[in-house]
Amino acid sequence: MAGAKTAVEWPPSVAPDPEACRWDWERNPHGVALLPAGQARDALILPGELGCPTLDVLIRVLGRPGPVLVGFGDDRVGFFVPPGTASRWLGTGIRTAGRGTWIVVPHPGRSSRGVRRLVAPDGSGTLTDPALLELAMHEAAAGPATDDDG
Repeated sequence: MAGAKTAVEWPPSVAPDPEACRWDWERNPHGVALLPAGQARDALILPGELGCPTLDVLIRVLGRPGPVLVGFGDDRVGFFVPPGTASRWLGTGIRTAGRGTWIVVPHPGRSSRGVRRLVAPDGSGTLTDPALLELAMHEAAAGPATDDDG
């Protein structure tokens, strides 16, 4: 895609000082940066037992959703969604990161002992559609379909 930012440029592009953020990110011993939410992206953070199956549904339906992070121990899965989603989201057990909050984001080319990427940014700015995410959550919560012929 012409004009698309690389996977390394896209995440820090919303930082107050993108160059300083990128410099810190490259040199951080943990390979992470703290980036503001609410400008170019929000995050919806699901418990791991719901987030992982939800990601499976999204991959089956979309092929490639927007960026997805997983926390230490796979206990939380964060989906990047359009800005403003967090302020409108209602859902028990779902955490949100929107305007006025920060997201720990690992460098795309490095591994981190804490947060890691399940789906890296593709550089185009693609985010997960919150309506599709909600439908995928419902499908994941319902569990796998079984073929019970009796």
